[in-house]
This record gives sequence, structure tokens and C-alpha cells, in this order.
Amino acid sequence: MIPTPHIGVKEQGVIAKVVLMPGDPLRAKFIAETFLEDVVQFNTVRNMFGYTGTYKGEKISVMGSGMGMPSIGIYSYELYAYYGVEKIIRVGSCGAYSDKLNLYDVIVVKDAYSESTFGKVAYGDDREIMPSSKELTEELLEISKKLGIKVFYETIHSSDVFYHHSDDFKFTDLVEKYNCMAVEMESFALFHNANYFKKQAACLLTVSDSLVTHEATTAEERQLAFDQMIKIALEVIK
Repeated sequence: MIPTPHIGVKEQGVIAKVVLMPGDPLRAKFIAETFLEDVVQFNTVRNMFGYTGTYKGEKISVMGSGMGMPSIGIYSYELYAYYGVEKIIRVGSCGAYSDKLNLYDVIVVKDAYSESTFGKVAYGDDREIMPSSKELTEELLEISKKLGIKVFYETIHSSDVFYHHSDDFKFTDLVEKYNCMAVEMESFALFHNANYFKKQAACLLTVSDSLVTHEATTAEERQLAFDQMIKIALEVIK
């Protein structure tokens, strides 16, 4: 089924085997224009921009995922199932659950806890914690060492809800029970899709705000100032 309902590419080979996937399509545009050469835009459907170019002579793609597990669930599924993508690296922002994390710190995600039913509904998989792909994640850790970029290797919380108004929710409970050090909204679904297709998925996150100190970055800063994790992710193709 090419093109798919959400990706307008009509043939194989346009999208690279390795895809970087930020949530914001404008961040995908920024990454392509800033870091890649010979860039060609391959997707504009629903303004979920996707680009293919080269980095140090190697072909790589970058595409937005949108916000939340349903959105990244659709796009990563189609990339794995129909376009021959082998590796997806989510590059996103997160909120810190711990005071050991500061703004702009980079996390390499070990695994993602979620209360979401995504895995159960999609695959009959009841696991609450989904691991990233071991080989790809270890590669990201090794690259960060070579580049001299400090990273944290942590369990994170993938949440379906951004605005909480329930007295039952306390992020400190997730820190205590699951050792979740930060929160985002996509990795759990990405890891499930990769597991199903026997492909690889990893996640790099930059701390954009803290639920502990209440510090926060602006939307523009989140779009433009996360260079360190992008540099780590791009080196995977070398």
C-alpha cells in the first residue's frame, strides 16, 4: 500500500533506512535544513513534513511524528511496514521528574513505562514497560562518549495525558515505583511497533522543562536549541 494514507511517497528508496523522528514537523524541517545536504522533501500530507538528504555522504531521512502515541504509532507503523525503514530514532523533548536533570540535559532512553493501552489494543501485549532496541541504544551511548556529550541513561514515562487534573496522579509515585526520571508522550508506541516488526527503535530526549523546579524553555527554544541530541543521532549512519 504505497502511498499510505498518511505518507505520500509512491515508491521505495525515497525514504532512507534510518529516520530521525522529532514530534514537531517544523523541527524536522529545521534538522533537514541545518544538518543535511541535497535535501528533498518527501511528505507534506497533513503538513507532517518529511525530508531525505545526506549527512557526511550517507543517506538519512527526518520526519515529524506529531504529538502522542496514536500519531507516532501511525507514522512509525507505515515507515516500518511499507517503506523499508530499519531504524527510527525519536528525537524529542521531555519534562524532568527529577532534580538531577537540568534544562537541556540529554537522555538516552533505556525503556518506557506507560499506563497506555496502546500495546494491548494493537498487539495483545500487556507489558507496561517497553525497552528500546538494545543494539541501537548502545550505539547511541557509544557515540555520545566519542562526541564528549554527557547523557543520562534512564527509564522514562510515556503518558497519554499532558494536562492532569486527577488527584490520583502524582509523578513522584512513578519515580518511586518505576524509576521514571522524565516524561514524554511517544516512545512507548514506537517501541511496540519496532518490536512487532522486528525493527530497531531508540529515543533521545532533551529536557525542556522540569516538574520539580518548574523551569521551562520556550517553543522556539525547543525547536531550535536541541543540537546535541541531533548530532548524536546523525552519527548512527556512519
